[in-house]
Amino acid sequence: MYGWNVRRFQRCWPRARASSSTPAPSSVLPLPESTTAYAAAKGALTTYSKSLAREVTPKGVRVLSVAPGWIETEASVAFAQRMAADAGTDYEGGKKIVMDWLGGIPMGRPATPREVADLIVFLASPRAASIAGAEYRIDGDSVPTL
Repeated sequence: MYGWNVRRFQRCWPRARASSSTPAPSSVLPLPESTTAYAAAKGALTTYSKSLAREVTPKGVRVLSVAPGWIETEASVAFAQRMAADAGTDYEGGKKIVMDWLGGIPMGRPATPREVADLIVFLASPRAASIAGAEYRIDGDSVPTL
């Protein structure tokens, strides 16, 4: 679906007068082995975003990728509460269980939806006009890098 939407939008780009940006959210959490297909799809999305950026940046369209880690949404709060109930602890204990399962979050907490939105708004704004083809992780440093 992502690729179809991008290709459809790409036909309109020649008519655009101003610079455009296309933030592409993708998740980059440490994943258990049973999620190999999910991990492969997310890796493909990252590679696709980079390739697309190379193709369309000269036409004035910036492609950026946002890779959120654990975000404290209603669904993730409910999940942490279930983990807490199963372990006989409170919500903070449930968050710790989830963070431990993820391999830890050095920042000590999940990101908020507002933090993710703020990043995307910045990347789509004129203040980020020279940024293209980049991936931004917003994960509290939970994904180790080389």
